[in-house]
Amino acid sequence: MTRLAVLSYHTSPLAQPGTGDGGGMNVYVRELSSALARLGHEVDVYTRGAHPTEAEVVAVEPGFRVHNVTAGPAHEISRDELLANIPTFTSAVATLFRQDGPPDVIHANYWMSGLAGHELKHELNIPLIMTFHTLERVKAATFVSESDERALEEGRIFACADAVLASCDIEAQQFTEHYNANPERVHIVPLGVEHAFFAPGYQPQARRALGLNEKSEMLLYIGRLQELKGVDLALETLIELRERGRDATLAIIGGPSGGGGRDTLERLRQRVTEAGVIARVMFVAPQSHQLLSTWMRAASVTVVPSRAESFGLVALESAASGTPVVASRVGGLTTLVEDGITGRLLTSREPADWADAITNLLDSHDRAAMSNASVLFANSYSWKRAAQSIDNLVHRFEETGLIRC
Repeated sequence: MTRLAVLSYHTSPLAQPGTGDGGGMNVYVRELSSALARLGHEVDVYTRGAHPTEAEVVAVEPGFRVHNVTAGPAHEISRDELLANIPTFTSAVATLFRQDGPPDVIHANYWMSGLAGHELKHELNIPLIMTFHTLERVKAATFVSESDERALEEGRIFACADAVLASCDIEAQQFTEHYNANPERVHIVPLGVEHAFFAPGYQPQARRALGLNEKSEMLLYIGRLQELKGVDLALETLIELRERGRDATLAIIGGPSGGGGRDTLERLRQRVTEAGVIARVMFVAPQSHQLLSTWMRAASVTVVPSRAESFGLVALESAASGTPVVASRVGGLTTLVEDGITGRLLTSREPADWADAITNLLDSHDRAAMSNASVLFANSYSWKRAAQSIDNLVHRFEETGLIRC
């Protein structure tokens, strides 16, 4: 049995994905921690306490606990405030390590957690595994730069970490291209999918369960409402399809995220009104995994128009549900969608091109075959397999003496 300390500083694995800072990373930390606990490891997740009523320690399941660490006020705070409170978080986690006994391995998630993990590794001589989820230089190459400071800090973490996890070959290449990462420290660990929830089903029944029109063609967007995720392109594609006479609707599942999230939502609502598609667009609050899978089975196609994506968990979950995906040809999405076989990949950001791709997919005689191919592809991904990869890495640390026995 190995004790793993998982750092998820800026967002809790227990938070609802799709709102605030919650997204695929929340699912990743929760599902991977659960799978590692079921392999016999003791997993403690440390996150910043952001709600005054939450318990200091939450026992999620045997072997998996979440610690809500006091680091700044117990409510949502800005990015600058998050950065300012990282030293407090780091010190508090170090104190908990001394009280409870040091872990064997630290696994930090996102660059802010990486800053804490970097300090804890050197202060307490504990090996560090790092998962970045997003990277500044990669994002800047396709969207906008956040800060040079972040990129420099990410570079320091790359140089420090004993292992850096990539979700796919594409992301591993980005590590070496943008950060000169040591290939020997880069390990590919694909994400998983919870097949108990995300599985194919009968579309009319899924729509009846959700109270939806059983005959219209339904586009589905799932994700945070921010410019990086391209939700505006999903809406413009729906408008284009409607102008062409298609009986199409769009469900947007997610909440505002980041500094511009509220503005993004307001622009979407204004555009819906302006285009006269109020009755054809549904704004849906973030959903639990159980309900999210029903939405995916109800959809005709899932659209993933992100400008940058390290992996693309929504695309994988949609495939597991038997719903084809039309996605941007970026990052990990290129490994999750086989163009023309399980969905479509587009380099264009023109709504007309996305409408063409969706029309061809929906009118294709191979639509059922595409759905079946998607399910078969997704079957090879599981959280248990991801956890076993981490387990193998931990054993390698033991063999090389990084973990003190």
